[in-house]
Amino acid sequence: MIAFLFYLPFMLVFALLAVYAERKVSAFMQDRLGPMVVGKYGILQTFADALKMLQKEDIITKSADRVLFVLAPLVMFTAIFSGFAVLPLTSDITGSQVETGVFFLMAVISLDVIGILMAGWGSNSKFSLFGSLRAVAQIVSYEIPLGLSILCVVMLTQTLNLQEMSIQQGLLNPENTYGGFLAWNVMRYPMLWVVFVIYFIASLAESNRTPFDLPESESELIGGFHTEYSGFRWAIIMLGEYGMMLLVSLVASILFFGSWNTPLPNIGVVKLADWTSGTHGTLLGDALGIFWLLGKAMMLVFVQMWVRWTYPRVRVDQMMSLSWKYLTPIGLFMVFVCGIWKLWVG
Repeated sequence: MIAFLFYLPFMLVFALLAVYAERKVSAFMQDRLGPMVVGKYGILQTFADALKMLQKEDIITKSADRVLFVLAPLVMFTAIFSGFAVLPLTSDITGSQVETGVFFLMAVISLDVIGILMAGWGSNSKFSLFGSLRAVAQIVSYEIPLGLSILCVVMLTQTLNLQEMSIQQGLLNPENTYGGFLAWNVMRYPMLWVVFVIYFIASLAESNRTPFDLPESESELIGGFHTEYSGFRWAIIMLGEYGMMLLVSLVASILFFGSWNTPLPNIGVVKLADWTSGTHGTLLGDALGIFWLLGKAMMLVFVQMWVRWTYPRVRVDQMMSLSWKYLTPIGLFMVFVCGIWKLWVG
């Protein structure tokens, strides 16, 4: 419950800062300045945009299905935000202690497809309907390699509990005396680097991020499934999108990169891992755990932004081919590899 209450205000702040960061990242990559007028270095631009959206008129087209149209943003946001409930923040703040946390996570975030369908159909617009149908095809397709990549980690760690996975990658695991990045899953099981690449590509598609933003293609669908939305409802949809970016980055940090454990290892008499982990169960230890987990997640969010402003949007057929012809077969092969590794190496 503590973790759940932490993530709500953090996600609101994160969305505001992430929009500003994305504008600056894109400007840097295109050799321009980005926002510079509202506030120092344009830092208040996002707050001004948020204030503008809150003041906009809430328009619902006459032919729209009002019930579906109104509920769709809430369904999308609720499905994504519910996934944060099972994420461990530190060794003590463990979310809801769900033993099948991975299964819950995969099940609940899949429900945002229902909200997208509701938005597309309820808008009574061909642009919105096309965007929602693209989203369904994309998300359903990429959930398969995403699930296979997570299955590989589950097979190697022998648990569905995200907190248990975190403990295995740090000093709380009696088998790890060195800690740091040397104890991360990608270091203990080298084949997980390939699995992480599959996970990351699939997570971009799940988040509707470029180069997989086909459901929102501004150049042909105006805005995709949220074309008819304005003001606060549009802001809720965007909050859900940035919330998904944060969620998949946090999950990747937990599955592959040590979760709330420090990345610095103990090297001989230089106990970097001990010094940067704090004492288990103390306020300092919890603060450091939160810092390391969010720091790793922010690095992955930056990479998502980097990819967006580096690669062009793929075609629909390329998107589906990547999932079914490449990522899914490779994912199945990696499940086989991880099974053999666990059987023979342990």
